[in-house]
Amino acid sequence: MLDAVPPFRARTGAQDDERVIKLAVLAVGGQGGGVLADWITDVAERSGYIAQSTSVAGVAQRTGATIYYVEMARNTGRLPVFALSPSQGDVDILIAAELMEAGRAIIRGFVTPDRTTLIASSHRIAAVSEKIEPGDGRASSSKVNATAEAASKRFIAFDMEKIAADNGSMISASLLGALAGSDALPFARESYEQAIGAGGRGVKASLAAFGAAFDRARGTAAPGPEPAEPAIVESASGAGRVNGPQNLLHGWQTLAARIDLMPLPVRDMALRGLRKVVDYQDIAYGRDYLDRLDKAVALDGADHSHALSIAAAKHLANALCYDDMIRVADLKTRSTRDRRVRKEVGVKDGSVLQVTEYFHPRIQEFCGTLPAGLGSYIENRPKLAAFLDRRINHGRHIRTDSFAGFAALWFIGGLRRWRRRLLRHKVETAHLERWYALALSHVPHDYALAVEILNCRRLIKGYSDTHVRAQSKFDRVLSALDLVKGRADAADWIRRLREAALKDEKGDMLDGALKTVASLSDHSVGGGGGRP
Repeated sequence: MLDAVPPFRARTGAQDDERVIKLAVLAVGGQGGGVLADWITDVAERSGYIAQSTSVAGVAQRTGATIYYVEMARNTGRLPVFALSPSQGDVDILIAAELMEAGRAIIRGFVTPDRTTLIASSHRIAAVSEKIEPGDGRASSSKVNATAEAASKRFIAFDMEKIAADNGSMISASLLGALAGSDALPFARESYEQAIGAGGRGVKASLAAFGAAFDRARGTAAPGPEPAEPAIVESASGAGRVNGPQNLLHGWQTLAARIDLMPLPVRDMALRGLRKVVDYQDIAYGRDYLDRLDKAVALDGADHSHALSIAAAKHLANALCYDDMIRVADLKTRSTRDRRVRKEVGVKDGSVLQVTEYFHPRIQEFCGTLPAGLGSYIENRPKLAAFLDRRINHGRHIRTDSFAGFAALWFIGGLRRWRRRLLRHKVETAHLERWYALALSHVPHDYALAVEILNCRRLIKGYSDTHVRAQSKFDRVLSALDLVKGRADAADWIRRLREAALKDEKGDMLDGALKTVASLSDHSVGGGGGRP
């Protein structure tokens, strides 16, 4: 009878044959955590172990991952007693399907430096708390990596999501490959492959992802391909036009050579900015970008670690690559997007994919895509603008898998060859020039303030109503410039105002900070002053 077999639990000093191995998997919905737990259980049972798998559901993709928990022990004829969920300080192997889940596991006490092998995919899925912050709300991946190294006995991390996607599989397959390659469990590679094969669906792709992750975990993976040159779009507007692949390549190499002449700390950001600008428009636009960047480089020096030039390289590129109807339409009709959507949805080869895009243009976006003179003419006549807005300002569903829908967006995206002549470009360029000139004008007497003015460009982002709100915050932050310039802490105040604007969607924090600045200015006029 089973009751006659004495149960046992892992304990200090227990024989190795009686040791219970405890493994936890943290994954959100859609990552195949349940499949991974089933595979691990299957592998253990194929290898002569008794195993139990349980799960504790979280609210997937919102406030927490589901915890899949597996305990296993060698079958010695004695019946083990398994727990239903992991305990703090009592986990041998922790697998996280995303980097921040590894961080949360460490916080919950599931990872210990004398015991736990921590296996995590290094890719990121932004949490809701990160997405809702108006600025860059992303948590620091480098801090999580450093903490994981210190908190675990062994830490294995690489982009397992990319490996899975490259092989047309789910991340559960590459996570299993990393587990097998780590040798954290005493099982042969063949038992893992047999467990995958027993599933019967997507076996070939899953085995490919498993093998690639196994090799990577073992450190035997071949290096990836060299990064390709950026896509270069031919200019169709006047000066700077080039024709043919060779001329396009020559134009790119000429611009890249200019970056090689810049100070070393500036080159990386400048090259990233150039790639973005050229992909957004063309070679001539990239030349304009470098011409503007050269002005900051000429005013900069190593005594400030080239902070001004680096900030200019980043924010000039973002300012030049503003979101408009042309940009949105261009991105939605690129072949790379179709491939990405098919891969994310899991569409099989030969299957038809229907994609419906949603647009809600206002009269402002419509006028922005018109020649500058015509667009200004309409905007300056409120009755005409209101008449057109009543016919334009409503939602539209466009099927980009149909010829008519795709052709409509492709035509709008093709307007970029005339972008420099359109009203939106005129408005954005004028705003860019005022902001950039304002920042550079402060370099001689307050270098730090000039850098902070450049960094205020972080506030401007988005499209349509989002862009209007962002630009309003930008203007309000810089409205305090006259109140703080000349103070020793002027740069600090502009930075505080910018951070307040980024953290609060409604702008209440920014209103409070502006009142504080105004009161400081009044106090200074009254004879007080001083640092906060």
